[in-house]
Amino acid sequence: TMTNASDTKPAIERIGEPLLGTQRLPFSSAVRAGDTVYLSGALGITPDGKLGEGMEAQARLAMDNLGAALKSAGLGWGDVAKCTVMLDNMADWPAFNQVYVTYFPDGKYPARSAFGADGLALGALVEVECIAYAGKR
Repeated sequence: TMTNASDTKPAIERIGEPLLGTQRLPFSSAVRAGDTVYLSGALGITPDGKLGEGMEAQARLAMDNLGAALKSAGLGWGDVAKCTVMLDNMADWPAFNQVYVTYFPDGKYPARSAFGADGLALGALVEVECIAYAGKR
């Protein structure tokens, strides 16, 4: 069978145009390169750009925002291979973990790094970015 040029996906596919309130941000929510999807760092903000109150709320919002980016790429939490967690205060690591573990089915966690950051965008307490696998199994 012949493949139509319109049937092939571009080598790099940009997914999602993140907004802060009504302002378009200068990056994509996710980028698919081959079988890998790179998810931009997500903050614990509401759709109108307001930070959640405290670590638990921000952690949940950040993970929900990542979940929405995964969904827009046709993926789910089970496809995530690696996460990087940036915390404004490393003392919040246990509180973040309490929320984080609820997003992965059957305790099947991706590889992960976590580090303290001296200042995150918008004064956030946490930012999370992930890499997911989008190939055939």
